[in-house]
Amino acid sequence: MIVLAIETSCDETSCAVVHNGRVLSNVVSSQIALHQEYGGVVPELAAREHLGRIVPICESALCQADVELGDLDAVAATRGPGLPNALQVGFHTAQSLAFSLRKKFIGIHHHEAHLYSPWIQGDPLHVNWTEWRPSVSLIVSGGHTLLVRCTKEGKHEILGATVDDAAGECFDKVAKLLGLPYPGGPWIDRLAADGNPKSRRFPRPMLNDPNYNFSFSGLKTSVRYYLESQSNRLKERQFICDMCAGVQAAIVETLVTKSIRAAREYQMSLITLSGGVGANQGLRSEFHKQCSENQIDFRVAPNSLSGDNAAMVGVLAERRLQKKTNLKHEADLWDQDPRPSWPLSEMSQQTVQMRAQ
Repeated sequence: MIVLAIETSCDETSCAVVHNGRVLSNVVSSQIALHQEYGGVVPELAAREHLGRIVPICESALCQADVELGDLDAVAATRGPGLPNALQVGFHTAQSLAFSLRKKFIGIHHHEAHLYSPWIQGDPLHVNWTEWRPSVSLIVSGGHTLLVRCTKEGKHEILGATVDDAAGECFDKVAKLLGLPYPGGPWIDRLAADGNPKSRRFPRPMLNDPNYNFSFSGLKTSVRYYLESQSNRLKERQFICDMCAGVQAAIVETLVTKSIRAAREYQMSLITLSGGVGANQGLRSEFHKQCSENQIDFRVAPNSLSGDNAAMVGVLAERRLQKKTNLKHEADLWDQDPRPSWPLSEMSQQTVQMRAQ
């Protein structure tokens, strides 16, 4: 089966071609330069940029894969969640293309695609579904922080989620307070390597709460108040590095500790990590260390698939079509629209409830 997949949930325009679990091409066009001067993603600008880029990006993906439109068996796109106008560009482009070619069409849940992205590995990228096994999975990005228990392929339970700021959002907001460029997460990760995380201990929000939810707004506020008392040091490079190290240590400890705790409680021998913040080297390193100490296997999405991309959308779409699972929601429905607030819980084949706060 050959699937053309499109992803436009936020500020990356991406198109990929997947064939029998192999990623033949994965073209990603970032809008970072466009949004940098605003310090964050401007939804209307993102949608407008998607409109201008979507066709050439898809043409490039097809060319790199050496595939023509007539070779396609299906077209897929991210249906949600995401920015409403941005989603519409990719979703309706894919929908129209599938209709005109008389091919199958399937809308994919963005977080579920991230959930399975750690299983796409190798060079060239491919997925071996026989390797899949149950896990506790952390999806962490600029807009979302989710801890999920995956019991069977297509069956998952949300154990916890962010109640305010997501981890990636906290990274970006703290970076802005420190005067660092957007996006701030990668800057904090790099500068933290030269800092002392013990120079200032910041709070670990909800770390010891009897649930798996996350909160990072209090950490951001703590940083802001501290910086107000240290404003004369904001031009000192070592001070900035120490701040980055302290903030990163607080976020990383919270994410890793709760993930390890969940794996122990549910007797899972594997933890997976995905999402944009999954590229953070400090987070990856601590996961490797803590999982090793607790005799838990660890699997992380490749750096190229940590951020938003169409490859993970195409891989999951092909699997759904081959197994004919969840298609009552997704396939061959030409009147469906994007779902900007689509809950991940709807995608499980079993009825699950979010863990009580």
